[in-house]
Amino acid sequence: MEGVFAWWSALALGLFPIVVWLLWWWNEIWFLAPVKASLNGSKIPPGHMGLPFIGEMLNFLWYFKIVKRPDDFIKSRRQRYGEGVGMYRSHLFGSPSIIACSPAINKFILQSSDLFTIKWPSTEIIGANSVVSVNGESHTRIRSFILNAINKPEALKRITLVVQPGITSSLRSWAEKGTIVADDETKKVTFENICNMFVSYKPGPLLNELDKCFRGVVKGVRAQPFNFPGTAYHHALRCRRKLGAVFRAELEKRKQGGDSASVERNDLMDGLMQIKDEEGNQLGDEEVVDNITSLIIAGYESTGMATMWSLYYLSKSPDVLRRLREEHMEISIQKKGAFITMEDIKKMKYTPKVVEETVRMANIAPVIFRRVNKDVDYRGYRIPKDWKVAVWLRHLHTDPNNFEDPFTFNPDRWNEPAKPGTYQVFGGGPRICAGNMLVRIQLSIFLHHLTIGYRWELINPDAKIRYLPHPRPVDGAKMAFHAI
Repeated sequence: MEGVFAWWSALALGLFPIVVWLLWWWNEIWFLAPVKASLNGSKIPPGHMGLPFIGEMLNFLWYFKIVKRPDDFIKSRRQRYGEGVGMYRSHLFGSPSIIACSPAINKFILQSSDLFTIKWPSTEIIGANSVVSVNGESHTRIRSFILNAINKPEALKRITLVVQPGITSSLRSWAEKGTIVADDETKKVTFENICNMFVSYKPGPLLNELDKCFRGVVKGVRAQPFNFPGTAYHHALRCRRKLGAVFRAELEKRKQGGDSASVERNDLMDGLMQIKDEEGNQLGDEEVVDNITSLIIAGYESTGMATMWSLYYLSKSPDVLRRLREEHMEISIQKKGAFITMEDIKKMKYTPKVVEETVRMANIAPVIFRRVNKDVDYRGYRIPKDWKVAVWLRHLHTDPNNFEDPFTFNPDRWNEPAKPGTYQVFGGGPRICAGNMLVRIQLSIFLHHLTIGYRWELINPDAKIRYLPHPRPVDGAKMAFHAI
């Protein structure tokens, strides 16, 4: 009996290092062997692809979720493999991947939309016809419609006036409460303003129902696409169908209502319905519905979070707040209580610096993904076909080589433009965020009404930061909020 036990023990001990070796090198062998056969002098970027199936996700979660030092995820690779051209191989989010984290390689990827395309696992949720889902000529066509609808001077003037009643009303309600969770409150006012801008929906039961649906959709976009009852993805699909039905009904009502109703509203939906391209073509109904949905999702997250972080950073930067308040008090005196206009926003000097510094430090979209259409060689390295590329934008904004003392909130750094390629908070290339001007304008307006009438203080100034799925304080930036 003892002999049998000793035999099995010896076998187990002998197999153990072999199993460990296989686990450690399995992904390297499985994914790299087919690639190496066709390198033709190129090299695979340095790195390691982690364990079978899970790749380096445990390492990713360690830095982002456990120790809460997300920037060390890239730093550890640079220390181990060198800076090189800013590329490392890995296996993340279920796919063999290339991590791109230098200004040059990021710019190359973002500008080469023919080589690197977006491939959403949740296209059914986002919308197959939305600007974030389509590629090539379809993307260029739809993007031009959207830019014409939201970035023309007339549209920006209207947007500037449309959002201010909601902002001023929300600030008054916050002061009446005395204590707020900024993350929740900024999302609420952002959602109300975006729905007003895009579809002319006002606060009420319908908007409350849409808010629930959009929250469900956002959660499903980030979830694994398992479509069975009880999953976030299944719930998101149901929410998406409800949203589609609401917007199709609104679209049909407008088509039946004639031109007079459209002129009265003059919102994004009307713009997308009416605008024609150079050949006289218009967007189809499903294209309008899908793009209204995807743009609300994008604006809901980005503008709400930027607004929350502006409150957070200003509460910790009294000198910045003082200078900002001086600029806006001067504007307020000149306006004599009237709402500000686009002309007023264009005259602001210090506010744009605060806005840029806020979105730089917030890193709302720390990583964006692309899919490689064919083998791509870059400076002697091969980016293999069908792999995923993780364009690590966050690293650009927190690298001291790009921004001096990067974790200090310092709007004065924008007295000079950022180094070329180092500032990519809204992406880059032909797919740069179409609504980036909307974020900047809304944040400028919010800062105006905030600084001339209110004071606030973080209740937990040392609260930890949660980095997944987006950076935010663990208490949602709870703060005392009062009128001046």
